[in-house]
Amino acid sequence: VQLQASGGGLVQAGDSLTVSCTATKRTFGSIDMGWFRQTPGKEREIVAAISWTGSNTYYSDSVKGRFTVSRENAKKTVHLQMNSLKPEDTAVYYCAAAPGRLVVLRTKSQDYDYWGQGTQVTVSS
Repeated sequence: VQLQASGGGLVQAGDSLTVSCTATKRTFGSIDMGWFRQTPGKEREIVAAISWTGSNTYYSDSVKGRFTVSRENAKKTVHLQMNSLKPEDTAVYYCAAAPGRLVVLRTKSQDYDYWGQGTQVTVSS
């Protein structure tokens, strides 16, 4: 599976931004998708995840209520809409794929087998 992330950029605090990730896998509909972020010197942390069915989602406490994850299986694309951005949201954002139709949505980085190249999101104060 190859993943291509796009949509990062420089925005001001309070602005909105959407990052997207497109996969090459033909059976995209059987993959859990996750968004992670990382800043220098810190471990990669999960931001949001969406199940292969699209019916289950997960958000970290730091973004809950501000970010929305969604997917378009026909386009093999997952989106992360980020509203009310804060300077502490500044990071490289990675999309990741975890194949397999599991009942429980995966939220740990070690559960994800495939990773995109990352896209920089910078929020200025």
